[in-house]
Amino acid sequence: MIDLIKDYAEKKIELVKLDATEKSLKIIGVSVPVMIISVLAIFFIFLLNVSLGLFLGNWLHNFAYGFLILAGFYLLLILLVFLMRNYIKKIITNKAIEMLFND
Repeated sequence: MIDLIKDYAEKKIELVKLDATEKSLKIIGVSVPVMIISVLAIFFIFLLNVSLGLFLGNWLHNFAYGFLILAGFYLLLILLVFLMRNYIKKIITNKAIEMLFND
């Protein structure tokens, strides 16, 4: 009987390890493509912003004004994200929990 309980405990531990490994690999499988796309998107947005800053600067006949307008836009965006940080955190947390516990 003791051997049976010991065997059951070992199998249960092995099952928990396999489940944890599966969930970890699932998270990695989703995270890696998202990271690659994010890096490429950052390069794209950076180059787009430089182009837009130069365009606005040329249009306003002062390159500093073009980049200043973009800086103001990003300051407003930062303020918006800061004000919505709890809502954003809740969405990300719920999505992570959903990924971990839904098969």
